[in-house]
Amino acid sequence: MKIKTAIILCAGFGKRLNPITLKTPKPLLSLDNITMLESCIQSIVKLGVEKIFLNTFYLKNQIFEFVKNKKFPIEIKIIDDGNKILETGGGIFNICKYFKDDDFIVFNPDTLWSDNYVNELVEMQKFYFQKKLNNILLVVNKELSFDKNLSGDFELKNSLLQNNKNKNFIYTGCQILNKNLFDKCKKNIFPISEIWNELLKENNLNGFKSSNKFYHLSNLDIFKKLKDL
Repeated sequence: MKIKTAIILCAGFGKRLNPITLKTPKPLLSLDNITMLESCIQSIVKLGVEKIFLNTFYLKNQIFEFVKNKKFPIEIKIIDDGNKILETGGGIFNICKYFKDDDFIVFNPDTLWSDNYVNELVEMQKFYFQKKLNNILLVVNKELSFDKNLSGDFELKNSLLQNNKNKNFIYTGCQILNKNLFDKCKKNIFPISEIWNELLKENNLNGFKSSNKFYHLSNLDIFKKLKDL
């Protein structure tokens, strides 16, 4: 089995990168003359995914025009959040209405997704299906983070994520999910962390360890340093 559908979350305001994100949405910021969104899409194409959904809200016309003009070699459908930004969980939940696949992969485009991730993501996908999971997050030890000020989100033990004092692992911005995680949703606007927290309580939030150096647009200072590399 393989993942056929990807979601890229492109609705956010990118406030930590003000003032440059006042006029340019964070997914369209560039490193090495390629936008973060394009790097993300290129990685998804190499995974063999068949269709990509983007959610938009902030400066959505710029993202729409970018995708239209680039003519990527994969079907891309843009779903607008509507009158209010739906946050990460609500954005995913809303997009799920537009495709039939139960399992799908989600990307945040503020991580620099390079070819180095492709093999890891293939292995994560294999693990997900072999273990018959309904969730798995790609995480990285904070020692591999370019931004040394980032704190950990979880601890990882035996492929399970835990919320304890020793949070040495950072969520990279990629996860595989099953639609059944949203079966009990009674609201439309919520962060995906609410789903994670319920899974943590059940000791059922899964993690897959990345060995790649982690480059993430965490703030304006980090973005400037990455531009200078």
